Amino acid sequence: MAKARISIGTWAYLFNQDVPTTDFHQILHKLQDLGYDGVELGSFGPHPSPATHPTKASRAKLRKEIADHGLALSGIAVDLWAFKTPGTSIMDEIPAAYLTAFLGWCVFASELDAKTIRVDTVVAPNFFEADPEGKKIGAEKGIERFINVWDKSSKIAADYGLNVCWEFEPGFAFNKPSEIVQLVDGVRAKGNPNFGVLYDTCHAHMCATVGANQTGTKETLPGGELELLEKLKGKVTHIHLIDSDGSLNEHNTSTHNPFGTGKLNFDKLVPAMQASGVPHDWWTVDLCFWPHAWDVTAQSKKYLDGLRAKYAVA
Repeated sequence: MAKARISIGTWAYLFNQDVPTTDFHQILHKLQDLGYDGVELGSFGPHPSPATHPTKASRAKLRKEIADHGLALSGIAVDLWAFKTPGTSIMDEIPAAYLTAFLGWCVFASELDAKTIRVDTVVAPNFFEADPEGKKIGAEKGIERFINVWDKSSKIAADYGLNVCWEFEPGFAFNKPSEIVQLVDGVRAKGNPNFGVLYDTCHAHMCATVGANQTGTKETLPGGELELLEKLKGKVTHIHLIDSDGSLNEHNTSTHNPFGTGKLNFDKLVPAMQASGVPHDWWTVDLCFWPHAWDVTAQSKKYLDGLRAKYAVA
């Protein structure tokens, strides 16, 4: 059986929490106590970022701090959400500001010895139908622009030994199964084997089974999230695991239900994910926007321990 290491994203302890955990050291200490193998850095707000750790020395110290807690870094989710305004937008014909910022994140990630960097489409699902700038561009040209910007991004990332994972989800543009496949295929066709999707079990269910937040004609797949995973086989560069009850949360994206409280069949999903060609052995828990995330962090590890015992090895 293939190996599996279990990680969790730090954004869970920032977003939608009554008392956000801003102290990164505290997160490392708690995850070490709970037996996690790794941590996935959400470089948002007070958590480590190029701004908080601007020098090689400060980054080397952070890397050592993570290792000293017996943890490894499963990946980095970077903060590129500000790049929406024309002139500094990911949608600009020449997205220089976005690419400059992305380069900085790649340097940061490589100096922390991360191997995977996460991106998303930044703009809302109805951007090309409702936003004046989006209407000017149109969805057809829009998907071409994303292919072009992530072609350049992937080549930058490759120079630093990084894979790029695009997290598709109902909360952002291009969330239909055919659009997801078209976009990832388009980037990879330009010579970027390091580019792929972040297959989040919850988002996959909402996009392929529910068809949430889709514009125009709804598009789902008879086989739901499993059929989508099959279509993406060999094009998955990262994995997030969490349950889904089929609903959207107050932030207009998938509700990330704790394991066992939703509809997903992980006894089918996990073997399929293990066979999907992911280029590493990380299973990352994603409790994004779940209130009181610490209350279910231990249970999440225990649940995945059970799946690992059946379908992988530690």
